[in-house]
Amino acid sequence: MSEPPVTVMVVDDHPMWRDGVARDLSERGFDVRATASDAASALRIAQAVTPDVVLMDLNLGDTSGVQATLQITQEIPGTRVLVLSASGEHADVLEAVKAGASGYLVKSASAEELVDAVRRTAAGDAVFTAGLAGLVLGEYRRMAITPDSEHQAPQLTERETEVLRLVAKGMTARQIANKLVISHRTVENHVQSTLRKLQLHNRVELARYAIEHGLDQDGEQEEES
Repeated sequence: MSEPPVTVMVVDDHPMWRDGVARDLSERGFDVRATASDAASALRIAQAVTPDVVLMDLNLGDTSGVQATLQITQEIPGTRVLVLSASGEHADVLEAVKAGASGYLVKSASAEELVDAVRRTAAGDAVFTAGLAGLVLGEYRRMAITPDSEHQAPQLTERETEVLRLVAKGMTARQIANKLVISHRTVENHVQSTLRKLQLHNRVELARYAIEHGLDQDGEQEEES
């Protein structure tokens, strides 16, 4: 039995671009549930159709796509936001990720890159245009210089910690499953359990947590040994 298609919503204030992306995704097997042209309608429509992935432009006129991203990720937990923007400015990327975006793709990306990014975002991966992932992780490293030590860290199992280290290194769920010789579903269960324990929303935040606690460095040392 084949898996149901990934459901998508496209948010962009340029009708030709918005309709073109929606058409391209539909032709490649995605279920494009809706489109929207501004932040207010994006939240309202997303609440009604609950897509797996919202493709979000940042320039939406009066209200930034960052605000729409924040509202959608806070109010519709099952929906992930992938920013698709003409801007590759560092400030825009970091602002979008801090608002809860699972990834960031520039509009110069090819159709194949977009299709792959949407599929990976739906699967729970953090997806970035080449060069931007390092920027985000670098910012989280800078923020980690003064970690919050007032709160006791939640207790993770040995396997959850192992999966967390590999997530921090940028590995996909399938890559982690292959490395640990466990099923893809088991990896996802560990990731979701860890997200709940740490009260985080997506894998970008999970990677940040791992970096703040030095787990990514531990993972690298283990692989070298």
